[in-house]
Amino acid sequence: MWLGACVSSIGTWMQRLAQSWLVLELSKSPFWLGVDAFLGEAPVFMFALVAGVVADRVDRRRLLVISQLVQMSSAFTLATLFALGKAQVWHILSLSLVSGTAQSFGAPAYQALLPSLVPREHMPNAIAMNSIQFNLARILGPLLGGWALQHLGAAWCFGLNGLSFIAVIISLLSIGAPFLPAPSKESLMDGMKAGIVFIRQQAGMRALIVLAFLMTFLGIPVVTFLPVFARDVFKGDVGTFTVLQSVEGAGAICGALLVAARGKSKHLGRDAVVALTALGAFVAGFGLSRDFGLSLVLVFFGGVALISGFAMVSSLVQLVATDEMRGRVMSVYNIAFRGGTPVGSLAAGYLIPIYSAPVVVSSGGILLAILGFYLLFMNRRVRSL
Repeated sequence: MWLGACVSSIGTWMQRLAQSWLVLELSKSPFWLGVDAFLGEAPVFMFALVAGVVADRVDRRRLLVISQLVQMSSAFTLATLFALGKAQVWHILSLSLVSGTAQSFGAPAYQALLPSLVPREHMPNAIAMNSIQFNLARILGPLLGGWALQHLGAAWCFGLNGLSFIAVIISLLSIGAPFLPAPSKESLMDGMKAGIVFIRQQAGMRALIVLAFLMTFLGIPVVTFLPVFARDVFKGDVGTFTVLQSVEGAGAICGALLVAARGKSKHLGRDAVVALTALGAFVAGFGLSRDFGLSLVLVFFGGVALISGFAMVSSLVQLVATDEMRGRVMSVYNIAFRGGTPVGSLAAGYLIPIYSAPVVVSSGGILLAILGFYLLFMNRRVRSL
């Protein structure tokens, strides 16, 4: 499962690098870069609760295979459009929405499947290992994507991503079926209500969900708008963007390794808040920096803080959830965790043409650091988990 997901993630990051750069080049506006990120993640808001119930009622592997096939088709469609020279911004935006819809059903199924493959006591390590494969792909994918975009063309980036989905489909068909859904006469709406009631009854769960939203809302725009920093702040090209993306991914791997090394120990909540505070400081520093070397250092440690915080919060949520409710719990968590990304990216995409990328990104980092200090010293709810 780890190997299949890693290969697919490498292809996904190849496409993301090419797609971000091409949207900016074709549209000549950071606003459409934000819109593209919004459309890729917005389906989480629309379908996550339904997807969570579905993930608790069907074979999670089958649901994941369907999700991968839809995303594969979208990648091959983009590859064909660019190969024929017919691609326009609206094509990219439309297929981002299609892929995002498939991901909104696949994400809770994948997250709910993962804990059934490992013992409970190894959950934080498994989640950290999953973060490692994802962020290893964030290094290799942009490097390969940047090379392919410069030397082979955009169609190859999208086509290779389409082929990468074969690996994860093979891995899904190869593993056993550790989760067999129990028959249920409960309606879809009642199933969603039951999931929400379960979350409300768990101590600290609501605070974790709010924390996940704020981390992505204020912390992810720095990643989304790295092409703007590469082109407008550092006066570079796609190679500059590739370096920034890869260094941030290297930091993310180190953050995941730190969480894996700590394992299941006390004070996960406190350490997650510390990571949140550090993330805010590094994001603010990156936004204010004009030195490329210093910016690489800041974006590296920002990646460390971002992924270590995410991994610890995800571990806490998974440890609270029961298997029969896991799909629904993770769907609500996804609304917060992934939902903050499109909202933050769309807001930043609107504000950057007015105030500039450095001002908007650094302001978000400062707000994030202030929030971290508040939770660390004034609010015990998350800190005590």
